[in-house]
Amino acid sequence: MMKSKVYFTKTITPEAVIKMYEQLGKSLTGKVAAKVHSGEAGNQNFLHPEFWKPIIDYVNGTVVECNTAYDGARNDTPKHMKLFQQHGWTKYFDVDLMDAEGPDLKVEIPNGMAIKENYLGKNIANYDSMIVLSHFKGHPMGGYGGAIKQLSIGCASSEGKCYIHSGGVTKDQNEVWSHTAPQDTFCEAMADAASSVVELFKGNIVFINIMCNLSVDCDCCSVAEDPCMKDIGILASLDPIAIDQACVDLIYASDDPGRDHFVERIETRHGVHTIEAAAKLGFGTREYELITIE
Repeated sequence: MMKSKVYFTKTITPEAVIKMYEQLGKSLTGKVAAKVHSGEAGNQNFLHPEFWKPIIDYVNGTVVECNTAYDGARNDTPKHMKLFQQHGWTKYFDVDLMDAEGPDLKVEIPNGMAIKENYLGKNIANYDSMIVLSHFKGHPMGGYGGAIKQLSIGCASSEGKCYIHSGGVTKDQNEVWSHTAPQDTFCEAMADAASSVVELFKGNIVFINIMCNLSVDCDCCSVAEDPCMKDIGILASLDPIAIDQACVDLIYASDDPGRDHFVERIETRHGVHTIEAAAKLGFGTREYELITIE
């Protein structure tokens, strides 16, 4: 497989996001889903709607999310929609909580390593293309969170999230945390799920990762650690595997004093195994050309 192009800039502004999108040369057509992270109540690190507004307006996107699988402000539709309002998303955008009502959209993963099917918020079927807007950071369960996690856990319904976390054992919120999969199986299940979303959009999908507010914790944490590293920049690609690999490589190559703490989070959760599994599934490549944009 040829190397994928990953564009990089150190400038982190809403205008730079648009510039990076334009570098991709990919025009998203039809009804565009803008996959974001709505941010758990109390989280201080998530990227706010004001930051994303210019790019979402630029592609005429609809903000999409799904409910979570754990207790908090986002694990059912009424609470989640209230939080969308409190965080300011509904002030600027049409918001589609894709699994607000069932049934889920079941998609098959014939070559899945850990799971053979995925359960998505059914409204994803209403979109022709998707822009995946990811805040790259650490994660207490996955090691890191980037494009692959947005595709997998992010697009899965609440029940689908349970299915991924349990490695295909259960879709029940009341059972999932007593049936969590072995770590490598969980990483493989995320890769499986991500592959199914890429297949669904058949190339009409782009990825932007923002490397700022670099905490070892995710935006799903109501009490997250403060960032341990300085901001790095924005990356953009048509390949979700290459963009995540590039972000991880930038972390490893950093001389920031907080680098070791971030790397420890990735390594203790086998975070790179998600990228390895995704590459085996073949919906992208770990080989990339990093193209710096001034």
